[in-house]
Amino acid sequence: MSAPIRIFVPRDAAAVAVGADEVAAAFAASGQALEIVRTGSRGMHWLEPLVEVETPSGRIGYGPVVPGDVSALIAAGLLEGGAHPLCIGRPEEHPFLARQTRSTMALCGVVDPRSESDYAAHGGWRGLKVALGTDAEARVKTVAASGLRGRGGAGFPTGIKWDTVRRAVADQKYIVCNADEGDSGTFADRMTMEGDPFRLVEGMAIAGVSVGATYGYIYIRSEYPHAIEAMEQAIFGARRAGWLGASVGGSGLAFDMEVRVGAGAYVCGEETSLLNSIEGKRGIVRAKPPLPALQGLFGKPTVVNNVLSLAAVPAIFAEGPEAYERLGLGRSRGTMPVQLAGNVKYGGLVEVPFGITLGELVNEIGGGTASGRPVRAVQVGGPLGAYFPPSLFDTPFDYEEFTKRDGLIGHGGITVFDDTVDMAHMARFAMEFCAAESCGKCTPCRIGAVRGVETVDRILEKRSARQPVAAELTLLADLCDTMKFGSLCALGGFTPYPVTSAMTHFPEDFDLDAQPLPAGLQAAE
Repeated sequence: MSAPIRIFVPRDAAAVAVGADEVAAAFAASGQALEIVRTGSRGMHWLEPLVEVETPSGRIGYGPVVPGDVSALIAAGLLEGGAHPLCIGRPEEHPFLARQTRSTMALCGVVDPRSESDYAAHGGWRGLKVALGTDAEARVKTVAASGLRGRGGAGFPTGIKWDTVRRAVADQKYIVCNADEGDSGTFADRMTMEGDPFRLVEGMAIAGVSVGATYGYIYIRSEYPHAIEAMEQAIFGARRAGWLGASVGGSGLAFDMEVRVGAGAYVCGEETSLLNSIEGKRGIVRAKPPLPALQGLFGKPTVVNNVLSLAAVPAIFAEGPEAYERLGLGRSRGTMPVQLAGNVKYGGLVEVPFGITLGELVNEIGGGTASGRPVRAVQVGGPLGAYFPPSLFDTPFDYEEFTKRDGLIGHGGITVFDDTVDMAHMARFAMEFCAAESCGKCTPCRIGAVRGVETVDRILEKRSARQPVAAELTLLADLCDTMKFGSLCALGGFTPYPVTSAMTHFPEDFDLDAQPLPAGLQAAE
């Protein structure tokens, strides 16, 4: 009796939201001898649900598939990889994927995220095995040599943070993974946890044995139920296979971990608020010093890294730090999973080396707007990121290059807007968002955001009445300056970025008599 044909249907939340479960059920009810594997997403979200079939020449993809397509697809020869209008060929050869350099996201959409043996068969645990063959100092030096920086937004060198914790003297140390992915238009953390959870477990285990930490926590927001389930099952599977517990991989070194679920406060994406939440306290920002690396979770030395930072670590050890360091631009080394969202034709996740330009990401890979209208603005770095006009699309995707133009990369989210957007309303949204999400500990953020909403509202009223708005614009700029330099954490400190960038690049949306900046004018000019 021949083996059943393997069909791959994603269980990623984005695919499930557009009917992936129903598509899988339709294949199961088709009467064919099938093995249905529920994978993560490849990141081509406009093609979801993307169904793949295993053939002698590799997987062949079809998408987007709805339940009503299943019978016709099977009749057209899908089980043999046959031609059909929904056929995209081999997914890895699709133009969207072919120009990527997949490292952190290499196995998303490929492996069964519930199977430890499948992860191992695709090279999983290789990085951890290499790490266990060296001492703690050498492990930290490997991370430092790769040039890996924090992928959560700050861009702090990961090797320095790890070495600080390694050198700290304490009876207990911790690894904390910040999976509180709260930025609008970002989903790389979720995709990693849902599509390749064992990679994150492996990265955290490497971090633990490198700095002397014996326990770790993954802090996931409650809005991610699929990710929570995936990580809990992966932890169980890794522990059963011997990669977590009293002797990681038979090394004699202990490391174990668990999931902690947050209530969804945006400010808990800030590392000290997150630590307070894990400890059962109110999620408010702690003053620094002391740094979490010295006095973090429960007062002990703690590595706090983002999902993408820790998920990058296994490949760095498996392939060598030099291979990772060769990619990128300037001090931004390696690859970055960039998330394309908003009014964009080809939305999804693209992993590329640092240095690609913003224009290439939006217009070439993203295909411009979904509406077909001209791109007017893109916001990079989540709801607190700056708005860049097309005149700045030559900006390389790099921490320092974005800083030069008063922007920030943040978690790598790009939200696209066409020429119908009102940038004054977008500035108001930034202030409103900050007012709603502020933990309330510091005055510039708590009060400043409320006053910001009031000021923008006055600007909008006077704009409608065609009255002078110069005084309000001056007040808004001064308020942004106070928030930027007076707030205790990045929530209040970064809120001015979308506001001031909108005022700078789109002045005509605030004052009907103002003139837009000439094309090509830089923010600093």
